[in-house]
Amino acid sequence: MPQTTTAAPATPSLPLLRGNETFYIVLNTGSGKHQGNEVEDSISSVLSAAGREFKLIKVNGGEGLIEAARQAVALAKANQGVVVAAGGDGTLNAVSNVVLGTGLPFAILPQGTFNYFGRTYGVSQDTETATRCLVDAVIEPVQVGMLNDKVFLVNASLGLYPTLLEDREAYKQRYGRSRWVALWSAMVTLFRAHRKLSVTLDFEGNTRKLRTQTIVVGNNALQLEHIGVHKEVELQRDHLVAMTAKPLSTLALYGLVARGLLSRMGEADNLISFGFKKMTVRLGPARRRIKVAMDGEIFWLRAPLEFRVPETALPLLVPRDDSQRERA
Repeated sequence: MPQTTTAAPATPSLPLLRGNETFYIVLNTGSGKHQGNEVEDSISSVLSAAGREFKLIKVNGGEGLIEAARQAVALAKANQGVVVAAGGDGTLNAVSNVVLGTGLPFAILPQGTFNYFGRTYGVSQDTETATRCLVDAVIEPVQVGMLNDKVFLVNASLGLYPTLLEDREAYKQRYGRSRWVALWSAMVTLFRAHRKLSVTLDFEGNTRKLRTQTIVVGNNALQLEHIGVHKEVELQRDHLVAMTAKPLSTLALYGLVARGLLSRMGEADNLISFGFKKMTVRLGPARRRIKVAMDGEIFWLRAPLEFRVPETALPLLVPRDDSQRERA
């Protein structure tokens, strides 16, 4: 399958790579399926053999990720280095939130289950392969999404979808990390009754009032393609894609999930989807704060919610040679 990418906003100037930068690597030791020091050893072996300087900043998830990211950014600024995030989607999200706007190059060594962000830009989930490509990478400006003051790389959501993610994580902790566990968890979650949100959407000069169980905003063309929405709403330059629906029965929710698994969600009559540059979501008068999910991590944010594409792109290191890129 040809590589699918999300175009980024125009960037005044990208950082230049000299080819001898030190890598400051935020390594989440709690990410992925690897055992022991497998990931750390692989990174160290490849970079040492290539004669590249690096510093591993290890953290086991949680709030320590942000502090580790700040430490990496401070060191990279002082030494004209590169900030690297090694972990799942939540790790990449946390580190990118600190890096965006600093002008520093950003790189990833993805360890997550689905790895939509890495696969979009051809970055392998195999640590050794990704680290080898890192040594001779080039910079590509990459579009990110913003929800209020927080960055998201793949998607952001409110309503039912954050509940799905919380339940999925609980099932993974109990039964292990796999797509089948994630699917079974979703089926169980959808069977329960869910609170409906009363929202007002302001976007592109339009206002729409809606009662819905969930709103999902996507910034990743590969994920949209996999669920079958890309043909209906193109993820254009400087645009995000919103997906929502009027209140659905349990059977209709199952049908929507099934269409997504078959890459046909865009054909669903009950799906509402549209592209936008900026969208404000206003909640009912009784709601001042709401639970949201960004790249698989849960946050509480104050309303109203503002989704937008920032003017600044993320300077992402990607494989130089197309033959090195992981195919989606």
